[in-house]
Amino acid sequence: MDILLYILAGAGVGFIVGLTGIGGGALMTPLLLLFGFPAHIAVGTDLMYASITKASGAISHHRQGHVNWSILRKLAVGSITAALITGVVLDQFFDDPEQYSHILTNVLGAMLLFTACTIVFRTTLQHWSSRLIGDNPTRIGHLTIAMGVILGVLVTLSSVGAGAIGTAILMILYPALRSTNVVGTDIAHAVPLTLAAGLIHLYLGNIDFILLGALLIGSLPAIQVSSRLARHIPENILRSLLASLLFGLGIKYVLF
Repeated sequence: MDILLYILAGAGVGFIVGLTGIGGGALMTPLLLLFGFPAHIAVGTDLMYASITKASGAISHHRQGHVNWSILRKLAVGSITAALITGVVLDQFFDDPEQYSHILTNVLGAMLLFTACTIVFRTTLQHWSSRLIGDNPTRIGHLTIAMGVILGVLVTLSSVGAGAIGTAILMILYPALRSTNVVGTDIAHAVPLTLAAGLIHLYLGNIDFILLGALLIGSLPAIQVSSRLARHIPENILRSLLASLLFGLGIKYVLF
């Protein structure tokens, strides 16, 4: 019965991801915590789940020419390096995963709140930052690497942010980038980032493969179905509901 529950959970999260394009890590990790999984297992398993589910999307966007590889390389230089360093810190400074579980849940709560704010205020953030940052290519390149570093640390610790926050970073730093290129580049970058972070958690023993298999069985077909339905449902309604849910979950893990 537990396996059936995990398959249904994968299907539910996959359905939402197919509708909105975001929310995979932000929903899956809190859901696994509610099921009673320790924080390190929830984060590690979700990272591997994310790398697999996003891979097919990345391939599709690459074939359609939606991936800006120059921007992706700058992000990856920062994010993957930061993910590896974060893994080394967890391995060297903690003897047992339980010792850093509270760090994972606190970062998770903060990232859920930040993700919700990013969804709600994305347009405002873009207008504000475009005036502040300017259009100096060298400065923007350095900021891209720096944002990659921050994203790498936070995604490794919480499994949240590779989608919604990665998209927001691209929209803020590259306002002239077409929306299809923003989505394609973000998804393509999320694959190596979540894979690198997932492999770190694999080394730390933080992945439940039976759980991972059940989640994939449910989510992969659900994503395909809901992605076809997405065009018939107003995007603003979906994003408002998702943001409200993330606010509630974020407050739960920050305060309790």
